[in-house]
Amino acid sequence: MHMAMENDSSVTEFVFMGLTEQPELQLPLFFVFLLNYTATVMGNLSLMVLICLNSHLHNPMYFFLFNLSLVDFCYSFVCTPKMLMGFVSEKSIISYTGCMTQLFFFCFFVNSECYVLTAMAYDRYVAICKPLVYAILMSPRMCSLLMIGSYLMGFASAMAHTGCMIRLKFCDSNIINHYMCEIFPLLQLSCSSTYANELVSSLIACIVVIVSGLVILMSYASILLNVVQMSSATGWSKAMGTCGSHIITVSLFYGSGLFTYVKPASAESVDQGKFFSVFYTLMVPMLNPLIYSLRNKDVKLAAKRTMKRITI
Repeated sequence: MHMAMENDSSVTEFVFMGLTEQPELQLPLFFVFLLNYTATVMGNLSLMVLICLNSHLHNPMYFFLFNLSLVDFCYSFVCTPKMLMGFVSEKSIISYTGCMTQLFFFCFFVNSECYVLTAMAYDRYVAICKPLVYAILMSPRMCSLLMIGSYLMGFASAMAHTGCMIRLKFCDSNIINHYMCEIFPLLQLSCSSTYANELVSSLIACIVVIVSGLVILMSYASILLNVVQMSSATGWSKAMGTCGSHIITVSLFYGSGLFTYVKPASAESVDQGKFFSVFYTLMVPMLNPLIYSLRNKDVKLAAKRTMKRITI
């Protein structure tokens, strides 16, 4: 594969344009995103540690939340360190191999997160609509299979995207109008046909919409119907409390992703795409631990217990 990269492309490295070309903004943005990076790493790591250390969080809901935090934690290492280096160096350069590696892991974690969120929606549907058979339907084996399936789907998508990208030739320009090796900014630099790449991207997007989008929508439509039929206000508030955090996470992740990719092709839309991609690549992984911690009594209780253990 490495030989194929060398032979098929005269470009051996790429230069990132970054978020902005204004010099006066580089240092302030460096500190803003350094803070974001620290919060993302510490927040997701703390949530994973809390789930591991507290036995009352050893259930399907928190198993899926652990995996969501794991994806966000690993995801934060894909593009943020390189982006931070770009703010404090004259040129942000990445090798061809490094770029393809970054693209692979970017696609892997983004697609995996889609399916982890889908599994979480299905878990909430079973918990609220089929509580009597919840323990059977969401057995440890079933939960593990759902997560293995999520990572395999993410891996397959990443292999398809990266495999198609490696086949392209990059001849003249090597300046990427982005802060990372993203699919569409790379396609704009290719001097060979990108038809296969666009077809694969459309196909993967359709699979995500059909599998992930439909399962999430159907799960919450069923939950809503079930909640409407509930006579007690306690049942209503409990159901909404259980699903609220997940609805916020799904809305932020899919909403920002939709604004990034569903847009007219123009110079302005490229800059808008960069702005929205910052939101789902940097902001959402940072916000997820806060959303699930601040709205969740079990996580707050686990945090108090863990702090007591540390201080005693």
